[in-house]
Amino acid sequence: MATDVFPATEAARCRALLISAPASGQGKTTVTAALARAWGRQGLRVRVFKTGPDFIDPMVHARASGAPCHQLDLWMGGEAHCRELLWRAAQDHDVILVEGVMGLHDGQSSSADLAVRFGLPVMVVIDAAAMAQTFGALALGLRSYRPGLPFAGVLANRVGSPGHADMLRESLPEGMTWFGALPRDDTIALPSRHLGLVQADELQDLDQRLDRAADRLVAMALPLPPPVCFLPPAPQDREPDPGRPLAGVCVAVARDAAFSFVYPANLELLERMGAELVFFSPLADEPVPEAARSLYLPGGYPELHLEALGRPGRTRASVRAHHAAGRPIVAECGGLLALAERLTDADGHHAPLWGLMPGDALMTRRLVNLGMHSADLPEGTLRGHTFHHGRFDSPLAPVGHTRALRHQGRPEALWRRGRLHASFLHLYFPSNPQAAAALFRPDPA
Repeated sequence: MATDVFPATEAARCRALLISAPASGQGKTTVTAALARAWGRQGLRVRVFKTGPDFIDPMVHARASGAPCHQLDLWMGGEAHCRELLWRAAQDHDVILVEGVMGLHDGQSSSADLAVRFGLPVMVVIDAAAMAQTFGALALGLRSYRPGLPFAGVLANRVGSPGHADMLRESLPEGMTWFGALPRDDTIALPSRHLGLVQADELQDLDQRLDRAADRLVAMALPLPPPVCFLPPAPQDREPDPGRPLAGVCVAVARDAAFSFVYPANLELLERMGAELVFFSPLADEPVPEAARSLYLPGGYPELHLEALGRPGRTRASVRAHHAAGRPIVAECGGLLALAERLTDADGHHAPLWGLMPGDALMTRRLVNLGMHSADLPEGTLRGHTFHHGRFDSPLAPVGHTRALRHQGRPEALWRRGRLHASFLHLYFPSNPQAAAALFRPDPA
């Protein structure tokens, strides 16, 4: 990561808690964000991380905590990267919260793996709306499945009544900590759509929802988590300084409701390597800034904004001019969709898009691909993830395909047109900083 600020041997202690669940949709995001808001209101400095690849949950946590939410993924970023992120956060925060991914033990780099590796106590959130004594059996199984898991206790969500809460608490095995129960309450729940939660900026009442959820947790008098000792990576494992291969390079980044799926770590790394980032909004028909020598089109929801993106205007003309000038473009998922000749949403509505990639993009109601992938590019191997309901049918032959982490995973096509790199794969730049820099460097040599 950044150049050393603290001695490489100095440990840091900080209260920490990993919030997990038996599965997705149990209420992890709501609870994590509410804890961040509640303890932040008490004057504590709270930093939130998200386990695994995700864009939407971190938007909520950034709003709740007032600080960027970074990913912790042992495969995508590596142990040393995760260790350094936690160690640096522990230097100047009072509490670290980590939201898990899917279920506690799900995945080849699971939330449980992260908890065991870094000694993070685990609080499990269980949606108890349709269960009684089975709550205790489920909690026992989650605690016992993996030896050595630092299990802190359970919190029940969507509980119907005080009597229901009593049954749940009484079902727990002796010695298991009961953190309390959140009632069913649509005013604190976070709405979702096909790729997960609705984006934070789209929820006009998000702060009110977070405050109400925080009030509920404050009333439950949840104790602060215990301190955890975070060690820095060993000197031989620390990430080397990538230098400044992008010094003097202005990188334009599309950023609005249609292009918002970008890892904060990606942008921070580009800046650390010397790039100057400038942002523009395609939805507002803003052109690619004239100073830009490279262009980043991250993912998002372009299919929800067909009318605005389909109108001829300054954005389309400037993107095409940027490409015609031979300048680099990196387009990921939604960025790829925007470059198609036509985009059709799941209801059959369509619009002509920017036309740099020959072919038609189509949104489906079924998930097309999901998983962790690596891409062997001419610039080097980068890791990332894919999660989309889109297809791209193109006469343009791919220059290659990604490699899925899971043996049954479906590879993603990689397309190149001049200095344009496009794929459904969301790249995690810290997985190979030099390769990421080469994608954006105007002079590839």
